[in-house]
Amino acid sequence: MQPTPDFAPQKLARSLLRRSRQGALATLMPGSGDPYCSLVNLASHPDGSPILLISGLAVHTKNIVADGRVSLMLDERAAGDPLEGARIMLSGRAEPAGDEKELLQRRYLNAHPSAEAFVSFKDFSFFRIRPTATHLVAGFGRIVDLKPEQFLTDLTGADDLLAAEEGAVAHMNADHRDAMNLYATKLLGAASGDWRCTGCDPEGLDMQDGQSALRLEFPERVTGGTALRKMLVRLAGEARTKVDSGATN
Repeated sequence: MQPTPDFAPQKLARSLLRRSRQGALATLMPGSGDPYCSLVNLASHPDGSPILLISGLAVHTKNIVADGRVSLMLDERAAGDPLEGARIMLSGRAEPAGDEKELLQRRYLNAHPSAEAFVSFKDFSFFRIRPTATHLVAGFGRIVDLKPEQFLTDLTGADDLLAAEEGAVAHMNADHRDAMNLYATKLLGAASGDWRCTGCDPEGLDMQDGQSALRLEFPERVTGGTALRKMLVRLAGEARTKVDSGATN
């Protein structure tokens, strides 16, 4: 099917990857090749690819060690008929964290602070799913197959931003929770809450209140720490303008 004119499949797929905190992970049983599906918590890499923290005792982890091919289903958990909500079926390979362990751990714990207790357990390890494709279903006439370059964030030239991310997240959460709440309520139409920053990348900012997650897209790409600060100040100004406009109407 061809996408309808008002449908932006690449943007929706990127948003689902960033906002999802749980998903159904399918792995292959050694020997038989039978599919095995399990519920897992997840976070996202700066490029949007999923991050897992899983136990070596779990069947899905043993399956991944034997054969890294996996699929992951993420959905919007829409109220009412769940089939009315958008979902993606992502295929790829699950790989051990390797040199990225510190990055994967930081971003995962930002999304799942309660997992701190499991990080020190020897049988728990971080994995990153490197997507090969995804199938997006978002309703009638809104079914699209996407390649990784269509839904992952290009990190080329963004080394300065990635180096500044940890400090930026800590700074926003320590000193600018009011701005986070304004982003959520005035720019994204969410309810007021204890919104905090969980990550940032060249295309946007990720926020979370409990298990509710939001994605704030930047109007243009940013690749450095200074540019990020200016963008966040700009968006805070836009949010405050909406507050002032509402007060005078």
